[in-house]
Amino acid sequence: MSLLADIERNHEELIAIRRDIHAYPELAFEEQRTSALVAKRLAELGLEVHTGLGKTGVVGVLRSGASKRSIGLRADMDALPMPENNRFAHCSKNPGKMHGCGHDGHTTMLLGAVKYLAEHKNFDGVVNFIFQPAEEGGNAGARAMMADGLFERFPCDAVYGMHNMPGMAAGVLGFRSGPAMASSSRFDIVVKGVGGHAAQPHKSVDPILIATEIVQALQSLITRNKDPIDTAVLSVTQIHAGDAYNVIPAQAVIRGTVRTYSIEVLDLIENNMRRIATKLSEAYGATGELDFVRCYPPLINWPKETGFAADVAENAFGAAQVDRAIPPFTASEDFSFFLEKVPGTYFFIGNGDGDHRLDAFHGMGPCQLHNSNYDFNDALLPIGATYWCKLVEAALSKAAQP
Repeated sequence: MSLLADIERNHEELIAIRRDIHAYPELAFEEQRTSALVAKRLAELGLEVHTGLGKTGVVGVLRSGASKRSIGLRADMDALPMPENNRFAHCSKNPGKMHGCGHDGHTTMLLGAVKYLAEHKNFDGVVNFIFQPAEEGGNAGARAMMADGLFERFPCDAVYGMHNMPGMAAGVLGFRSGPAMASSSRFDIVVKGVGGHAAQPHKSVDPILIATEIVQALQSLITRNKDPIDTAVLSVTQIHAGDAYNVIPAQAVIRGTVRTYSIEVLDLIENNMRRIATKLSEAYGATGELDFVRCYPPLINWPKETGFAADVAENAFGAAQVDRAIPPFTASEDFSFFLEKVPGTYFFIGNGDGDHRLDAFHGMGPCQLHNSNYDFNDALLPIGATYWCKLVEAALSKAAQP
């Protein structure tokens, strides 16, 4: 029996686990029920279980043979603070919370791999199964687990992560070496002027006028300060000022986000944003201050580990099911913190075009990430679990030298 066929025998069990997690979503650092489910499952399969890393993170350790080689596999567990529009039986029972990004499926695929690897142990070394909290919303559960000594306590020669991708053909595995996902930063610019009567603007220093000038000037950082070859996004998403029709306010606040694929470009944008905010405000007789918060760094996949992971996928499923050069994604991921510390790669598995929802779906909207009508494709569960097993067996092959 093939590895995939062996795992497919447990497909219904995996579906039940995934849908149970989906029905009871938990937000960042609140994943008590989910982490307890994971820890219980790992213990039942005979793993060494460690809880409480990054508050609600779980690590399961599985050893086979005498080799000290090690590999880390990561799945995220948290949900999003959003309502669910779906009406199928496993829709969210927790109002205002939803697994709208597929972390329920990521967790279940890794649990499926744990079961097979624990039963067969066809590898020589150590596998660290990392179930991470708080990936969403800039909460950086990856960084929190590292602060609790993740890689010191559970050394990994390489670490790997997988995310589903709607719109990519179901079951196709997509890889990209180098910059694969963007950094995520947020900013607040506070412009302080002099408030006054709207009928006497000459007695005021209008922060709204200055704010509009700053918003226009910020786009010059993308079109004139940055090398055109280097991709970056700067989006102003909020402007707040004033409460009355006839009052010029004393303050205006500009907020937004910046995405880049390199720290060098991020440095350039932040430094020049500060120059524009302060100097342009001063030119009008006001003051401007920039608060720039770097949430997640760019996700940079290591070439060797990316090539290896793609080779494993091709050997397991055939070249037609593997894309070795998917486009970079301007969303961000805190797996990037892991890759700053340990070699590895982050890749995608196609979630399909949403047809998997048709039996319980009534045309309410698209099956996209962070959409209220999203649902993970359960057909992927044995495929993802099989891939994780193949990756472990290739990385920690019994035939390889320790």
